[in-house]
Amino acid sequence: MKSKKTLIIGIIALVLVCAWGGAFLYRQPPADTRGPRYAGAITCIKCHKNIYDAYLTTAHSGTTQPANIHNIHGSFNGPRNVLTLTDGQKIVMEKRDSGLYQVGYVNGKQTKARRFDIRFGGVKAETYLYWQGLQLFELPVSYFKALKGWTNSPGYSPFHINFDRAIVTRCLECHSSYLYEVPQETLAKTTNLFEKSTMIYGIDCERCHGPAAEHVNFQTANPEVKKDKYMVRFKSLTRQQKLDACAVCHSVNTDNFERTAFAFKPGDTLANFKTPDFFPKKQDITKMDVHGNQNGMLAVSKCFFMSNMDCTTCHNTHVNERGNVMLYNQKCLNCHNNANHNSCKMASQAGDGLQTRCIDCHMPAMASRAITMKGSSDQRVEPYLVRTHRIAIYPDESKKIMAFLAKNATHKN
Repeated sequence: MKSKKTLIIGIIALVLVCAWGGAFLYRQPPADTRGPRYAGAITCIKCHKNIYDAYLTTAHSGTTQPANIHNIHGSFNGPRNVLTLTDGQKIVMEKRDSGLYQVGYVNGKQTKARRFDIRFGGVKAETYLYWQGLQLFELPVSYFKALKGWTNSPGYSPFHINFDRAIVTRCLECHSSYLYEVPQETLAKTTNLFEKSTMIYGIDCERCHGPAAEHVNFQTANPEVKKDKYMVRFKSLTRQQKLDACAVCHSVNTDNFERTAFAFKPGDTLANFKTPDFFPKKQDITKMDVHGNQNGMLAVSKCFFMSNMDCTTCHNTHVNERGNVMLYNQKCLNCHNNANHNSCKMASQAGDGLQTRCIDCHMPAMASRAITMKGSSDQRVEPYLVRTHRIAIYPDESKKIMAFLAKNATHKN
């Protein structure tokens, strides 16, 4: 009888322990944010300080940052801190004692206020997130550089106040290096719950180069060994592996990942992480959106399948090359020249413009259909322009460039 009673008490205790453990499992992320194989990007400084410092100026490094008055570029001073909607609705960007806020008002009465917690992006636009418990939500107002002011955030209506667009893991997989997602079974299968203390902002060294703890430990213990050990050299990867490493984020927006992209490491095969790639047929090319699908657009370019080029042929991700049009033009001319018998057919008409306008003709900035931006109600809609990575002949763009060059030549004469 006593043993039976002891057994019952033991079972009850076990049930309570399991219940307690399940309820609080989300408070127990891995001891090291990404696990013991990772050293943290800060450890790279000792041997790679110049590269590390240069990388901090790049767009990849700043894909996410804790939001503050220094990295939010929109105004918090009236009247430029207001986004007017419709029917007496407006959202005001305000400084308060507890932080920076977006505040919704209807007919002058406050309806909701949420704090700027995280900044997304920063090159063409900035979008912001706020924490509510274990969930992340997108704030309804973004800063758009083309407007030099506030506008509706992607996915939000420019006509009504709404603060309820939840941020899913896929957003974070391309805008950060890691954030621990709470397993669904721990909280009644609620999704998109995160442990904020585990967030690694931006795209850091180990996101692209892989876990570095073993490398750091060996090189620290053996400083006389100059050849790097226990790291995958990006240059040693195959063309497809290099493309896959970039396509984790720069591929079709509708990709359905079956495994978290946080687990992808250089040398992995991207097809093992998601459903098969959508490779557009020729008639579908016009349906491709320029936002976020650089890999897909490059793949349908003649330059791509007539060469062995990959993303690093034109891009050095360790330095900030943004806006350096001359640099990218030179990349084109390295292949397209008289010696290779494939120079520009309009070279005689282009004159000096041949050295400066290659990508304007063949990779023009085009409006995204996936993202639309609108300022206050008295402002016109501005297109969200992204340089296409489908390298091709665009007759209308060529005509514009040639007209521009001809006009400049006339003024010089």
